[in-house]
Amino acid sequence: MILLKRFSIFAVKYCTILKRRSLLTEPNEMKLTKILSVLLCSTIAATGFAQQQYPFNGLEMNLGNLSRLSNAETRSISPENFTGEKGKGGMAVPALPATRNENNASWAARDLGQTWKVNPYITINPNETFTIAEIEGPGAIQHIWMTPTGVWRWSIMRIYWDDEKEPSVECPISDFFCMGWNEYAPVVSLPICVNPGSAFNSYWTMPFRKKCKITIENINPSQPMNLYYQVDYTLTEVPEDAGYFHAQFRRTRYNETSDFTIIDDVKGKGQYVGVYMAWGLHNNGWWGEGEIKFFMDGDDKFPTICGTGTEDYFCGSYNFDREGRFTEFCTPYAGLCQVIRPDGTYRSQERFGLYRWHIMDPVRFNKSLKITIQDLGWRHDGRYLQQNSDISATTFWYQAEPHAKFPEFPTWQDLETY
Repeated sequence: MILLKRFSIFAVKYCTILKRRSLLTEPNEMKLTKILSVLLCSTIAATGFAQQQYPFNGLEMNLGNLSRLSNAETRSISPENFTGEKGKGGMAVPALPATRNENNASWAARDLGQTWKVNPYITINPNETFTIAEIEGPGAIQHIWMTPTGVWRWSIMRIYWDDEKEPSVECPISDFFCMGWNEYAPVVSLPICVNPGSAFNSYWTMPFRKKCKITIENINPSQPMNLYYQVDYTLTEVPEDAGYFHAQFRRTRYNETSDFTIIDDVKGKGQYVGVYMAWGLHNNGWWGEGEIKFFMDGDDKFPTICGTGTEDYFCGSYNFDREGRFTEFCTPYAGLCQVIRPDGTYRSQERFGLYRWHIMDPVRFNKSLKITIQDLGWRHDGRYLQQNSDISATTFWYQAEPHAKFPEFPTWQDLETY
């Protein structure tokens, strides 16, 4: 459209100049007009064809648009291609002489050499941070796969958009992928899937305009961790109204409160798209009577949205119980994905993993957002019990930058589960 506009302006100006200089007679003006008209029509047709050919930017993928072609470019970062550059994968060469004590796969690939499986993972030492991806935009991350070793909660993922100094995503790998108790359970949902034996997958769309940087920090005080990973992304134009992806972790543990704050001090315009919660009990009985509350755009004492119960918010009902025991379930948008039961010895309390994704029903806010959930059970004679459970929450949302600074991140001692 810009090209057509410029062409039309040029044609009018050109004819005017020729007429002023008496270089354009009436018959010749008619001929020139016809020529310019043909050129203009050809330009319109060519431009229209190009627009009709590839107007799709390759984002917002679903089965309905999977057949559509675009000019988006697919790239992938892994230990076999740290930069994601075209034609730069599988270039590692086995170290010589290769020994069994070396990190990575030099020993296994010693007879085969370059282009074979030489560098499939990285090792991150205690108190070390490794940048697993650094991408120049515009574009969007469309899939992340990883399988970390060691204590998952002591592997911290941070994502920085454009040239941010403070991360927009900061949380343990475990809780980002709905595994807050550091123990495998299958998760089958739209944005997060966890597959045997510890395959963590994220399908959250994460657009960026200038740059994306992803780091993993190992805060385990004594043990290194190995990390296999793949970051799949596309280089393409990003719509002006696309917000940036955010995720923040919070935990309360030492019998601190019966009114848990899931997220607070979110400033700006955006939409909340979900939460994963790891909920550990300190008492017996049903634990999920508490209501979730959304304080939006200046709400004070009373929220705009108030739920009716914990299991209700996570799209279950009546104690998650139809068989005389808690029933795990995973659906595209909500799930009780993990129930850890007492075993008669050292596991004396129940622990739960729950997720709720607001994909079809995002909670939109214009200025601010705070979310709380009550920690309520039952006591004698039908009275509520204000519990003090061990609760962690990882909250997911999109918003326009800049975002408010996150709270100070917990130490490894405050992240530990026991």
